[in-house]
Amino acid sequence: MKTTARNSLVAMAMIAAAPAAFSDSDHRAKALVMMKQDFVTKGQATADRIFEDGLQAICNRTGNQPPADITKRLEADQMAGVKYPADGKLMGDWKEGEKIAQSGRGFTWTDEPGLPVGGNCYNCHQIAPKETSFGTVGPSLFHFGKLRGNTADMQKYVYSKIYNAKSYNVCSEMPRFGHVGALRPEQIRHLVALLLDPESPVNK
Repeated sequence: MKTTARNSLVAMAMIAAAPAAFSDSDHRAKALVMMKQDFVTKGQATADRIFEDGLQAICNRTGNQPPADITKRLEADQMAGVKYPADGKLMGDWKEGEKIAQSGRGFTWTDEPGLPVGGNCYNCHQIAPKETSFGTVGPSLFHFGKLRGNTADMQKYVYSKIYNAKSYNVCSEMPRFGHVGALRPEQIRHLVALLLDPESPVNK
């Protein structure tokens, strides 16, 4: 059994044995029944998306506040699973990164399976100043690189964060783009460039 899966199971067992401050199994069961009725597989959009994995279950059952020791262990597991490009290059082309950030295509039943998907970044973040509409679920990323620089350590941080945000915040709402195979390594490094390249509109 992989370390991540084993630690998730251990954490679940510990939480199950603790006082059920957030548990409401009856409502959860009813919600699952409703979702199973309304969500069906259509093309590549399969119904298994409604089921949580072990890590998500821990966050859901603790109100996104698992015990500190469990949080530390699970974040380390998630970080250990981050896969970096074989050539070690973590910054690509910011222009390609902008295309990915703007695109919300991919993984729907109307999309062709296997094609590169978008990051849909503006759905949650402000990125470049020309955008008149953007989400606020995540923080503004405008001037991200201008404020933080583009050192090797910062490039690694941004790449890892996009690959798997839960490696830094185990109950983060940000999708685990690389972990679930939504974005490829070359796409992620284009997004790194979008945020860190001094020539990117993000940093103007």
